[in-house]
Amino acid sequence: MSRARAAAKAGPKGESEELARLRRENAQLKRDNKELVMERDVLKRCMVLWVK
Repeated sequence: MSRARAAAKAGPKGESEELARLRRENAQLKRDNKELVMERDVLKRCMVLWVK
């Protein structure tokens, strides 16, 4: 892990910008995934109530 960080710091500025962009994208995808999981759970509960 520390080698990867050292390599990222040693690389050109474009690589650090790419790393920052990927981190932002990863954070956004995690938020989207969390929201979709909650929506799925709500739909599952609705189906259980509707079937009864």
